[in-house]
Amino acid sequence: GAGPFTVFAPTNDAFAKIPADTLNGLLADKEALTAVLLRHVVPAKITSRMIPHGTSRVNTAGGEQIKVTRSRKGISIKSSAGMANVIIADVKASNGVIHAVDAVF
Repeated sequence: GAGPFTVFAPTNDAFAKIPADTLNGLLADKEALTAVLLRHVVPAKITSRMIPHGTSRVNTAGGEQIKVTRSRKGISIKSSAGMANVIIADVKASNGVIHAVDAVF
């Protein structure tokens, strides 16, 4: 779709944390790769200012629910597959916003 979207985009360093065998297996399995990628996309524009203190449940483009938490330490995301911290927030995109995260979740 055209958006708007929020993408919690893992950095290169985040992908580097994944063991090579796991990453290669994921790249070879289109269905699993699609599920991982869509887990990082929310079909709405959510800027960091819109995230309230505490934990909010958010539905992803892949149909999963993730928990987005704002605390004094910053913003973190938790899914069934792991967790990540937002390290760069509110990168504007033509169809939404991008938040860089430190792990693939």
